[in-house]
Amino acid sequence: MKLLVVDDDAIVIKSCRRILEAEGFEVTTVPSADEALEKVKYYEFDLLLMDVKMPKHDGIFLMREIKKNWPDIPIIVMSGYPTPETIADVLKLGATQFIPKPFRPDELIKVVRQVLQKTLKKDSFPTGAGG
Repeated sequence: MKLLVVDDDAIVIKSCRRILEAEGFEVTTVPSADEALEKVKYYEFDLLLMDVKMPKHDGIFLMREIKKNWPDIPIIVMSGYPTPETIADVLKLGATQFIPKPFRPDELIKVVRQVLQKTLKKDSFPTGAGG
């Protein structure tokens, strides 16, 4: 499973990579929305894990672009500012899940696995099948 982690904080990037690679995921990391869009153009990802607050273009901008051009990629949004408004906004824009920062490794793994399982279940049934 290929994951793209987008965060301008090097510590978060390093932590996510370490945690997720230890679980067997293939992890690509980028520090900005612009770089994330470049990666998604050329590589297929099973999941995006992204921050909301980033310089230049934020996670909201990135989500809009991803959902417009690659609507099937599930997105987990992480933020150190888990206000009800932020959570509502990202879920309304199409985030599959929200995780507040800081998070423990087990919390991150649990959320990533839940989202991937949901996505795999959805993809494994033909349209119209009762699953």
